[in-house]
Amino acid sequence: MLLLRSPDLNFHFPGQGSTGEKYIHRCKIIEVIPFKKLQHTWAYESFEGNSVVTFELFEEEGKVRIKLTHTGLHTFPAENLDFARESFNGGWTELITVSLPKFLEPEEA
Repeated sequence: MLLLRSPDLNFHFPGQGSTGEKYIHRCKIIEVIPFKKLQHTWAYESFEGNSVVTFELFEEEGKVRIKLTHTGLHTFPAENLDFARESFNGGWTELITVSLPKFLEPEEA
């Protein structure tokens, strides 16, 4: 079930590699189930490879658990350490455990 009203499902954003390389992340939303699932492609401008990122939400005991799955990492250039599984694990861990809570929790006055 896709419930998006925007004709443009593509988005992109800049990023930086482990030693300062600049990357443009290119993504396209491919599935949305409101309050349950968001799935999008993940690729890099000027590099081979295409992967899929899936965020799933589950209600558990009055809280929400998030499950993040990133498939297709093997399609990126193996010689580039920024595209290694460990690099993605570190980035996603930072996003889920540090950035997301800061975004969701109101700042104290």
